[in-house]
Amino acid sequence: MIAVALSNVTKYFGARPVLAGVSWEIHDGEVVGLVGPNGAGKSTLLKLITGEEELDDGAVV
Repeated sequence: MIAVALSNVTKYFGARPVLAGVSWEIHDGEVVGLVGPNGAGKSTLLKLITGEEELDDGAVV
């Protein structure tokens, strides 16, 4: 069963896209790691999943 699903998620800060067209599924029981360089959008992605930030496009379920 899917715990979290992102579909074509896009987030801009000003005119700069931080995330563009991101799709990702996390299934129940999975252990995941989110790794990337500074400024890649890791924290923004987590804030979108928790609802702390609003999407510019796409969907989080």
